[in-house]
Parts: sequence; C-alpha cells; structure tokens
Amino acid sequence: MSEFSLPTFDIPSAAPGSGSLPRALLYSTSARIGGSGLDVSALEGIKAAAGGNFLKRAIGYANQQQGIPSGKIRSLAWHPVRLLSGMGSARYYGAKKHYVDWITEREVRSGRYDFLHTWSGDGLRSLIAARQAGIASVMDIPTWHRNKGTGKPFLTKTEREASRLRGWAGWKHRLLVSRQQMLMEYELATLLFMPSRCSASTFLDAGIAPERLHYTGRGVDLARCSPGPSPDQFRLIFVGALIRRKGVHHLLRAWRKLALKDAQLILVGEPHPEIRSELNACMGSSVTVTGFIPNVPDLLRTASALVFPSECEGFAKVTLEAAACGLPLITTRESGDALIDGVTGRLIPPNDEDALAAAMLEASQNRDLFATMGQAARQHVAAHFTWDHFRARILNGYAKAMQHR
Repeated sequence: MSEFSLPTFDIPSAAPGSGSLPRALLYSTSARIGGSGLDVSALEGIKAAAGGNFLKRAIGYANQQQGIPSGKIRSLAWHPVRLLSGMGSARYYGAKKHYVDWITEREVRSGRYDFLHTWSGDGLRSLIAARQAGIASVMDIPTWHRNKGTGKPFLTKTEREASRLRGWAGWKHRLLVSRQQMLMEYELATLLFMPSRCSASTFLDAGIAPERLHYTGRGVDLARCSPGPSPDQFRLIFVGALIRRKGVHHLLRAWRKLALKDAQLILVGEPHPEIRSELNACMGSSVTVTGFIPNVPDLLRTASALVFPSECEGFAKVTLEAAACGLPLITTRESGDALIDGVTGRLIPPNDEDALAAAMLEASQNRDLFATMGQAARQHVAAHFTWDHFRARILNGYAKAMQHR
C-alpha cells in the first residue's frame, strides 16, 4: 500500500469561515441516524452541519436521536424495501441503498440544496444529480477502496457474465451494489472522506489524486468510555463479528498455542460458522464468548488489553473505545489510527499468528509496561479522536469541497 501523509489530526485553530461553508446541506445515508457503529458516525457528521446552522435535511433509515429537530430528519423506517428482507442480507441491504439513493436524487433535483453529503454505495444517482446541478459533494468511505489495493479491470469476466443475467436471476443480481457503481461514485464526488490512513492508501494505489482525499478519522465519547481498575487476572478482550476477516481464527490458534496460565480471553460478538472449528478447539475455562452485549465499555474496563488482529477495516470503533477505557492495543495497521507502536500498544501484521502470539505473551509478562501504554492510549484519543475532532475535520472538508467545486 502507498504511504500518504494526511492532514494533522488536531482540531484546526479556527473553524472555517461561514462564507466557505454550505448554506443548505443535504445529508443522506443508508444507516440509521444514531445508534451504534456507523449509525453513530452518521449522527455526529449530521451534528457538524446542524451546529453550523446549514443542515437543510438529513435522510436515513431511522431517527434514533433527539438533539436535532425531527423536522430536519426524513426517516425511511417504514420503507417498502422491507418487503425484500427475506432475500438475504446482501440483496436486502443493496436494495436499501438503491432506495435511499432514489429518494436523495429527487431531493437534489428539487433545487433546495447547495451541498450533498452521501456514503459509498448509497449515492450514484444522487451524485450524478449533484454534478448536473453544479453543487459540491462529499462521500464518506466506511472501509477501503472497492478494489482493496489490487489492480482490476472495470469489468471482470465474472462481472460481465453476471451482467448478462435476465429474468428473475437478473433482477436479483441488480439488487446488489456493484463494484462499478462504487467506482463511478468515486469519480463523481468532489471529495472523498477517508476514515483512516490505511483506507487512504488503497485509494492512492487505485490512482485517486491525493488532493481529492480528506481525512476525517472517527471519534469516541470519553465520558462513556472511561478507565477502570486494573484486573487481577490477565484478561484479553476482542470485540466484533467473530469472522475470519477480523483474524479471529488466528487469535484462537495463537491463544491455544500459548496456553497461558491464569489468563482469560473474552470474545464479544456472534460466532460465524467459518470459525466454528477453531472456536470448538479452544472452548474451555480460559475462553468466553459473550455474544452481543449492549454496553461494551463496561466489559472493556475489566480487561488488560484489547486484541484485534483484523486484516481489513475502515477505522475499527472498538480500538478507540478500548483506548479511551485505558487499554493498550494489540492490533494491525489495517484496523485504524489509534495505535502508535510501542506507545499505545503493539503493532502486528495481519494474518501472522506467530507475531500475534508474541505480542499477547509480552502483554502477559509485562503488565506494568502495557498499563502505561494504556494510559498513553487514552491520552492519544483524547488529543486527536474525540467527536469534536471528528466534526471539526468534517467542517474543514466541507470548506475544501466548496473551494474545489
């Protein structure tokens, strides 16, 4: 991946002048407005425009907040696409994205807006309408470039064959969000909002000009995520879907090899069938699977360190939450920008069980050192990754897009 020095994390010394910001912004997302995960990121982004008094309308699949007046929110909670919920998650979510795009396109063409904020996979028609109307736009990227840093033709052989499907099979295929749609969205948006440096590098590798990338990162609520007392027992915690992409199979194999005494591994998330064999081999008194829990920070505060060996993320929210709770991080560069190797935790390569095992062993044998790293981790996110930082970076992205227009 290409190395790229993105703008500083810090809150700008001065907010953009009102003359450089939009006057009537339309925000559109296929997520919910408020909740967890990307729903929170969407809400905090909307707050940036609402706080600047230029939010005209926000569109999402539910309104789960009370701070922004409901008159500025269009909720699609009772959308007709719900009738397709039995067709599998990929097609259902694809249909939701197409529907919000269709709704947003109509709003853009109304002429009431001078700026569009949309998300990757949600906005092809909307971005075309914004281009035709001559208004600036930004697109939030949740993870990496769709090609994930590899060179691909615009249409692969498999994609050409799928595009020739007709009838019921063709209709079902068209519910999906295609790679070609995302590639065209990248070209249409004025600016692309990057969640992490690693994400940005995949866009540079795909030939996107660096001046079209704007770093927003992510944020965390420091009041909600606060440190707790150090646990007596050495306890590692993983939070997320228990799938191979997040390196859970490597984590389980490394943990089994270490066979640490008086230690515990807590897995917070729902197991996927693809890691069931590794999970069964490790199940016992030292491994606990909690499933989904509503209040993750409460459990983070009981751990010694977060272990998160993912091979592909945008910016894993749990790395910020864990750091805010004072936990050192054992994670990959691909997981986001919360880690400073040797300062806030240990950097490990993805898909490397030996490196992962070595980092976990070091954490168990040098608990005082890692506790100091945990303190530094909280200081790092407090200085660079609060929601105030996130909203300030968004406002500066809006100002930059208005100038680029």
